[in-house]
Amino acid sequence: MATDDVSDAVLDAARVAFNSRGYARTTMRGVATAAGVAPSVLRRYYENKEQMFAAAMRLPFDPSKAVPELLTPGLDGMGERLVRGTFEVLKDDEARQQVIDLFQAGASAGKAAQSLRDFLEDSVVDRIAGVVGIPDARMRASLISSHLIGLAATRYVIKLEPLASASEDEVVRMYAPMIQDLLDPTKPIN
Repeated sequence: MATDDVSDAVLDAARVAFNSRGYARTTMRGVATAAGVAPSVLRRYYENKEQMFAAAMRLPFDPSKAVPELLTPGLDGMGERLVRGTFEVLKDDEARQQVIDLFQAGASAGKAAQSLRDFLEDSVVDRIAGVVGIPDARMRASLISSHLIGLAATRYVIKLEPLASASEDEVVRMYAPMIQDLLDPTKPIN
């Protein structure tokens, strides 16, 4: 098989596995077997399951790289980085459409929605919650995710005005403090 054929076979097998078994029950070995390649061949393309999921689902970012870059500067200013990062991911028309398609599929596709949810919990929410070291970190990370997903859906799917046409800087100025408050351990959330 040519390199492109192998990559296509792996991504096709991964999509089928994630959509039928879910993220948690899909293994790299199982995808390699379904694609007709050795696990070592699969690992030439993807270091881990989350990279394979991001590629198979055409996510516009790789959490294994994006999350550490987000966390490295610390909590101070993270609210702004999260909102700007959301806009950065959604800046590209194709990437934005892929995310919109995932959101829309998530509302109606059982195992696919569960795969996306498991992936976001394992690769984004739990990773951030485990590092920030604040009370109720998982709940805070979930609330932040819901705010950012809501922002993306309202701005790019529903296109509710005036949010849809507001400049990124305006939205960041209004939204970042709310996100930052959720990261502040001195502010209880319950």
